[in-house]
Parts: sequence; structure tokens; C-alpha cells
Amino acid sequence: MKYVVLLGDGMADYPTDKLGGKTPLQCAFTPYLDQIAAEGTLGLVDTIPKGLNPGSDVATLSVLGYDPLQTYTGRGPLEAASLGISLGPNDIAYRCNLVTIGEKDSPQAFMEDFTAGHISIPEAREIILDINKALGSSQFQFYPGVGYRHLCVCRNASSSPETTPPHDITGKEIASYLPHGDFAEEINSLTKKAGEILTNHPVNARRKEQGKKQANSIWLWGQGRRPQLASFSQKYNLQGGMISAVDLLKGIGTLAGLKILPVEGATGYIDTNYEGKAKMALDALNFMDFVFLHLEAPDEMGHEGNAAGKIQAIELFDEKIVGLILNNIGVFGDYRILVLSDHPTPLDLKTHVSDPSPFAVLSSEKSENKVSGLPFNEIAAKESSILISPGYLLMEKFIRNWRAFAGQ
Repeated sequence: MKYVVLLGDGMADYPTDKLGGKTPLQCAFTPYLDQIAAEGTLGLVDTIPKGLNPGSDVATLSVLGYDPLQTYTGRGPLEAASLGISLGPNDIAYRCNLVTIGEKDSPQAFMEDFTAGHISIPEAREIILDINKALGSSQFQFYPGVGYRHLCVCRNASSSPETTPPHDITGKEIASYLPHGDFAEEINSLTKKAGEILTNHPVNARRKEQGKKQANSIWLWGQGRRPQLASFSQKYNLQGGMISAVDLLKGIGTLAGLKILPVEGATGYIDTNYEGKAKMALDALNFMDFVFLHLEAPDEMGHEGNAAGKIQAIELFDEKIVGLILNNIGVFGDYRILVLSDHPTPLDLKTHVSDPSPFAVLSSEKSENKVSGLPFNEIAAKESSILISPGYLLMEKFIRNWRAFAGQ
């Protein structure tokens, strides 16, 4: 049996006036997602436990079968694992965004862009290395990641402040969202010093000349200590792989013992290599039985409030990933395909919410399919009356008990 998970990050949404009272999934042309939902089992999965922020970190742990209430310590250490950064038991890793602050240095300073205009990898790397050269010490180190997403590690830290994800405050004044509590003074001082370096940085000078947004600040958030995850192969007796452009997902995969499968041209944005990801998944199934494929693009479009972009990302996911895999997986014999959104990223809110998201499973064994006859979207999934909560139970059912669950 081959098992494939295809996750469209943030695909789920709310009905919006931008789309005539419909969701992007309802508006998008998705024949392959609809086929899986109609011929298979459709439902909702609750990936975000109460008390935890609705991020892809928490949601992905749930989807992979790990209880976030027992395993989640923060986003930073998950991304540290992807970058191969060793964390001691007293170290704290922070996610470090390069951001654009509007009206910087004024009381009305606001979060203009949490991606710094989707700054390129080479530009961002130059900036982070320069920040580390100037501010790095035995206590703090900065590590370049991908695009606007980077890492800051605080060694031998006794505590950390409360922080806010920058994508939650787009367009809002930042004063009330700055780190506060234990160790906040040190973190805010570090941020201020980094901002001073960025004011006249050569990368920003070039971007200004080109009419692009400048990376004029860092933003530290998502901190945590090194987590402990049981091996996925030990949990399910399967060898598996992870395909993602995002360090967060690759870090979770690394900690779970999944093989990270790199794809050239994978960007974590709408211009990613969709077909390359699907072909990598099919190639991997020749030597492993489980593949988890993650697409970030719908989530990014949700954060931008870009309705047309989100529909486009969903349609590309359907055509170039879901369709390619669905039409070719049969050569391997028996299979189950799980398609889902990890959490909603509503266009009108431009941030994550914790509502349950639609999922669908199609099995090559017809007796394992409930045959919903419904399309793949939020409203149809609710009509199915199937809700898996807590969400970490879905993977156990998908791999071990699907025949009993869906065939009953």
C-alpha cells in the first residue's frame, strides 16, 4: 500500500464578498480534488487544539499524527532542525522575519509587509549574514533561511518574552505587539540594533532604486526549545519522505525522521515548481511507501488578501500536483491519497484561524470509500457530517484503520 498526503496550506477560507459570497475552493476549477472528494470520503479535520495558535507548525504536527499539546514547543526550533542547527537543552530558537515597517521610528509605525516584498533568497542571505557579523555573539546567532524566513538562536536562555506572528498584524500599528514580558528588553534592543544596520544596507539601497519594498527591520517570534518527536517510521512502520519549500515543514519532517526530498525551483510562493513536486513524489514512491507533499502558495495568497491569486494557487495545486499524482499512482498498486487544508487563511482576515478544514481520502480499494458525491470545499465537507477531532487522530485512521473507519 502506498500513502500520499497532499496538503494545500491555508486553502480553506470563509465565504467572502470578494467572491460573491463564496470561498476560493468553491470558485476554483478543481476537477481532481472534486473527484477525490466525490468518489472517496469527505469530511472536516480539527488540526488546532484549544489554547494553541492556529499556525502551520501546530497543524502539520496534527496532520502527521503527533498531538501538538504533547509535542509542540514553538516554531523556531522546528525550523532550526531543517537548517541543521543544533540546539542545547537551554537554547531558544526564534523565527526571524525580514519585514517592512511603515512609518518606521514614529509612534504610528505599522507592519507594512511581513515578507519585505518577498525579498529574494540571495538578498536576504546577504542581510542576515551582515546582521550576524555585526550582532552575533556567544549569546545570539543569526542563520539565513529561505526568502524572508530566517532564524535567531539565543543560547543558554532562562526565559523568553511573549511574541506575535507578524503575519497576524498586517496593516496594524506595531507598538502593542512588540515582545513583552521576560527577556523582552533584550529582544527589543536586538531588533532596534538590527534596524539601524538595515537603514543604510546596500541591499535596501538597491531595492529602493528598483522601487521595491525595503527589509528595514527584523521581527522575532515563534520561539521555543528543542522538541522531542517519536520517529514516524516507528509509529507507523513506514519509510517516508517530505516535500516542501518551507523550512518549517522540512524541520518537522527532519525531527520525525522523514527523508527530505528537495525540488529545484520550489520557492514557497505562487511561482513554485508544482510539477517538480508531483514528479518527485511519484519518483519517491519507487523506494518508499509514504510521501507528504506540502504547498505553501494558497496560504501566502490568503495572507495577501489576494482572491484571484488564491484561486490560481488552488487551481495549480489541483492540476499540476493532485491531477498528476492521481493519474499516475495506480502503477504502484494499492494506494490511499489524502488531500486537505491544514487550517483556513481567510482572505478577509489575512491570517490563520483555528476552524476545522476540509479533507478527503480516496482509496484504490472501493470498499474503503464512503462515496460522498460532493465536491471538495468547506461547505460540502460540513454537509458530510464527518469531523475528526482531535486532528492528530486522522493519520492513525488513514494508515491503520481506514477500512474500519470509512468502510463501516
